[in-house]
Amino acid sequence: MDQPDPPPFFRAHVFVCCNRRPDGHKRGSCAARGSEALRDYMKARAKELGLKGVRVNQAGCLDRCEFGPTLVIYPEGVWYQVRTREEVDEVLEAHLVKGGRVPRLMLTETHVA
Repeated sequence: MDQPDPPPFFRAHVFVCCNRRPDGHKRGSCAARGSEALRDYMKARAKELGLKGVRVNQAGCLDRCEFGPTLVIYPEGVWYQVRTREEVDEVLEAHLVKGGRVPRLMLTETHVA
């Protein structure tokens, strides 16, 4: 008999691309555009906001380098481009606190290099 899946450890995973390519690479990289500092800020803010069950992780290349810094939130699979702390705050509040979206920061199927 099949066993039911165990409950998830987290209600949401946020993967922030921290891939770094060599300086001058034609596609650029999220780390060169400040994603590491934004990830650190997002982790700290999520903790300050008391977001239970939310894990902010570093990711390798998410293959949206031209639009970076990028992040994706699962289980929904919603992609965002964030460039500032204020934009990180918007995503945290709208998506992870209120369950909504920040459409102007979202990456869609049209954002493919």
